[in-house]
Amino acid sequence: MKTFQLEGKGREIAARSCDQKRALKAMRKNNEIPAVLYGGEKVVHFTVTNDAVRKLIYTPEIFVVELTIDGNKSMAIVKDLQFQPVTDALLHIDFLEVFPEKPVVMEVPVALEGHAEGVKAGGKLTLQMRKLKVKATYGQIPEKLVINVDHLGLGKTLQVGALHFEGLELMNAKNAVVCAVQLTRAARGAQAAQAKA
Repeated sequence: MKTFQLEGKGREIAARSCDQKRALKAMRKNNEIPAVLYGGEKVVHFTVTNDAVRKLIYTPEIFVVELTIDGNKSMAIVKDLQFQPVTDALLHIDFLEVFPEKPVVMEVPVALEGHAEGVKAGGKLTLQMRKLKVKATYGQIPEKLVINVDHLGLGKTLQVGALHFEGLELMNAKNAVVCAVQLTRAARGAQAAQAKA
């Protein structure tokens, strides 16, 4: 997994919620995003700039983040993002501190490789799950999960339970369909023609 460098600066939490709301509004106006780091000895409140996190947030790739907050370094992953429902502006980021020996749960993108038998027979390959939830230490989590579909026949599906990746525990339901080769109209027509012959 790639490492993303990110700098943040600590922020104070106001005692009263109305003061807190005012402070957060001022931060966002100033192109800053409030963020929180959980999972360590103490919860750390800080801000990052919109520009600094753009390549971390708006990408299909996953990263482990090397966070530097007021000179203190820690490794983390993005746990949660909050967006403004109308403008889609990023409002808040939750980070989870990670440690080399402690497993974390993370969503990893799925990449299909190969040429499915069912596609050669006229079917259409569809990816049902773009990401799979895995549990492992962050050092073992790959950038993507590569799945070979060469053996996938017409009308067949590939479920989570049929997959295995070294050192990773898959957290999705075993019967969840990852990808399928669906019958197209042309393939159905060809099958009907063969049946008549």
